[in-house]
Amino acid sequence: MWRTGSRSQADLVEHLQHDLKLKSENVKKALLAVDRKDFCLVDPYFDCPQSIGYNATISAPHMHAMALEYLSDKLVAGAHVLDVGSGSGYLTVCMAKMVGSKGKAVGIEHIQDLADLSIKNIRKNHGDLSQNGTLTIIQGDGRLGYPQHAPYNAIHVGAAAKEVPPALFDQLAVGGRMVIPVGGSGGQEFVQYDKVAPDKVEKKRLFGVVYIPLTSVDEQLRR
Repeated sequence: MWRTGSRSQADLVEHLQHDLKLKSENVKKALLAVDRKDFCLVDPYFDCPQSIGYNATISAPHMHAMALEYLSDKLVAGAHVLDVGSGSGYLTVCMAKMVGSKGKAVGIEHIQDLADLSIKNIRKNHGDLSQNGTLTIIQGDGRLGYPQHAPYNAIHVGAAAKEVPPALFDQLAVGGRMVIPVGGSGGQEFVQYDKVAPDKVEKKRLFGVVYIPLTSVDEQLRR
């Protein structure tokens, strides 16, 4: 991917739709409705990860687009969704747009300053989502999920786990889907998990990725 010619959110989305062959109209609408420049101060329309401080990044636009595409069947009106490692808040807002005012999108970020930053970013143009209760940003350990609004129809994890945290499987609704990078420094895969029964999860490997580790605050800040 790594396209560097986009000059606006609309231009970026046009390139993403062409390159990724996005099928979901709701994904396109969400991407058009949420401008990355509100969440990424440096080169927001470049298709590459950008630093947001604290050894964290906002993922490349194509990764956000693909995550939404893989989850699109679950990101429907009224759904409950969880964004683990919500960072600057961008993807959480996109998910909130897709689930609508009767749904619930929760972003959980373990670094307080990043959680505060995401709230500030959201208030620029999407403060209504917080005011009407559609979107909530929580400071906490994403490896434990957020049971208060579980079960979740969709879970996105924005950092790589060596093993999927059991709490996330527990909080995934039957019929729900999770996408998460899995692996360590030796290699990672973006993986889709579908919970087909209370005690049964089906796994589908999607493609190779490189993400920062899903770890503790102290370990992240020491990197």
